[in-house]
Amino acid sequence: MMKSTALNTSRRFVQTPLTMWRWGLTALREGTGVVLVTLCLTATGFSLPAQSSTSSDNIQTGTFDHSRWTQILTRFVDANGLVDYQALSQKRDEFDRYIRAIETTGPMTHPHLFPTRDHQLAYYINAYNALVFKGVLSRGPESTSVWSGLISGLNFFVRMDIKIDGDNTNLKKLEDKLIRKKFRDPRIHAALNCASISCPRLPQIAFAADQLDQQLHDAMIEFVGSEANVLINRELSRVSMSEIFDWFEEDFIDFEKENGNQQPNLIDYINRFLKSNNQINRDFKINFLEYDKKINAQR
Repeated sequence: MMKSTALNTSRRFVQTPLTMWRWGLTALREGTGVVLVTLCLTATGFSLPAQSSTSSDNIQTGTFDHSRWTQILTRFVDANGLVDYQALSQKRDEFDRYIRAIETTGPMTHPHLFPTRDHQLAYYINAYNALVFKGVLSRGPESTSVWSGLISGLNFFVRMDIKIDGDNTNLKKLEDKLIRKKFRDPRIHAALNCASISCPRLPQIAFAADQLDQQLHDAMIEFVGSEANVLINRELSRVSMSEIFDWFEEDFIDFEKENGNQQPNLIDYINRFLKSNNQINRDFKINFLEYDKKINAQR
């Protein structure tokens, strides 16, 4: 948010002509050449397009700006990660501006705004979570579950079209083909939120390139530290885990192998994020907790 099958590999599914204009825009931002550019464009039949503040912010900072997403999270997400979708649906101007930015701007179309791997991964995590918000709002907003339908999650995660970085796709492909395959960091499973109660808690701040490693580390510590996701029964030598560890087992196991563990299991990965006095015996029996797919909405 069951083992992978051909139809269910993700918890999200049970996965230059403008040279003159750009020169003029640069001149305008630098405060020079305004009259010259305006006359030139007017004479050729062009007019200066209105500039969104998101685009302006990106150029001023040199990287893609996620401050609007932080404002939305701070305003509409509570400390428990529950979302006031109803209020957001009524006051969505800033949200829609952020959505337009991620739909048209990204590492493929504007690579200079994403100079590092962390800039790219932060963008994709934030974009995924924001596009989930958009999908929820498109349903009225959704008040029960995004998983409704004959095949759980099919309509929302596969059939619902999304746009990101100028490309049309769906949430499952965004997660599986871009985020999981390209970045190979299992901690993203503690950061991606599929609008469900059993999803990782939504933070009240956007993921940011300069803090990303610590943010992902803290997110996984919080996730495995909750008994709702990892419940240890030492008397019965058993650990019950979120189904996320079942659905994406290969991500966690592959990470362990790539880091020198030749015979890993899921407990090995979880122990990386547990305190030394709370480590789980790797021989404990593993089972999986039922995933609560109710909408993560404030009541």
